[in-house]
Amino acid sequence: MAGALKTLSAKNALALDKDLMSSVGAFSIDQLMELAGLSVSQAVYRVHPPSRGRRILVACGPGNNGGDGLVAARHLWHYGYKPTIYYPKQSKNDLYQRLTTQLRNLNIPFTDDFPSALKETDHIVDAIFGFSFQPPIRDPFPSVITLLEQTSIPVTSVDAPSSWDIESGPPKEGPGAKFNPEVLVSLTAPKPLVKWFTGRHFLGGRFLSPDIAKKYDLELPEYEGIDQVVEIGRDGQKL
Repeated sequence: MAGALKTLSAKNALALDKDLMSSVGAFSIDQLMELAGLSVSQAVYRVHPPSRGRRILVACGPGNNGGDGLVAARHLWHYGYKPTIYYPKQSKNDLYQRLTTQLRNLNIPFTDDFPSALKETDHIVDAIFGFSFQPPIRDPFPSVITLLEQTSIPVTSVDAPSSWDIESGPPKEGPGAKFNPEVLVSLTAPKPLVKWFTGRHFLGGRFLSPDIAKKYDLELPEYEGIDQVVEIGRDGQKL
């Protein structure tokens, strides 16, 4: 894999997701969310091992990105971390209900007080908005994203730093304009927004068939051993 990093446009990201869940890919949304959350949990373990602090605050939005965060939190608990979930707009969808029940069965706490939770954590997972985000940012998330911008606690964002546009990156003004997390986990393939990202970049997508990768002109790096994530540089080379 040489040269510039190949990315997946907004249009192609949606089309690829559709292919994965059609008769072509034959995946269910549950499977894809499980694989995404597992990838995120492995990236967090890589950049913030338990020895650096076990308290993880997982901020979840109302859509699929939030679901990825819920799955990641479950895996992190099994790795020995102590996650806390901020999930203010909980979906009534059966899948999300089951994901939250799984966390409650592990006695993982949920909080409605993000500012207070921020003072009691060692690392943050930003699973609020993903690649399909469209402004405006609705309450209570503007203040949450402003706190993510301002905090000195390291943040790992899931697929996109929350508030960023998939094509044009951070907003020109308002919440998120100065948000650049320490870590980004691109799911399936990197999106164009990565050109504005300056931190450590991981790819999680170890489930694509060669045919789908070829259809979308993706040149994906090799994953090591049993890893579900691979760290890549700005040129797309494996680090």
